[in-house]
Amino acid sequence: MATNRQSLKDLQERLAQRLTAAKTEAATASWLAVEAGGQRYLMPLVQAGEIFPWSAIQTVPYTKPWYAGVASLRGGLHGVVDLARLLNRSVVPASSGDRVSSESRLVSLHSALGVNAVLWIDRLLGLRNPAMFSALGPNPEGAPAYFTRCLIDHQGQLWQELDLQALSGEPEFLAIAA
Repeated sequence: MATNRQSLKDLQERLAQRLTAAKTEAATASWLAVEAGGQRYLMPLVQAGEIFPWSAIQTVPYTKPWYAGVASLRGGLHGVVDLARLLNRSVVPASSGDRVSSESRLVSLHSALGVNAVLWIDRLLGLRNPAMFSALGPNPEGAPAYFTRCLIDHQGQLWQELDLQALSGEPEFLAIAA
């Protein structure tokens, strides 16, 4: 009986430590890390919304190539933007369907941004905080205004930070007609 009590007490202590660590990690996390078209991107958590599993998309004719269509998510229609094609058109295959995998996700823009859209990403890479990066890298030449800065992690990998608020206000992003 004493052994069971000790085991229960140990379990409770471990759970308390994990909860404390989770609260600390969530408080320091600044970005949602994603991959799209083979590139790594950071989305500010305060600008990102819900993450949805891949869903059937209804294509919309006469739209720009990066506008994949619309999806019904939680009873509402959301415009689906292929992030890889929007940001780096030269790397992405012409057939978007070839990239859909079990890791494909739809990340909604925060409702405060006033745009009913989701970004199609190839996979989630977790949460990141500033301590995970060692240096600033140069932004690509001719980068759009929503590319805020390029960060380099401790493994030397480049991460492009995206300002989703600036993206949602871009005239090209808002004008989907081809």
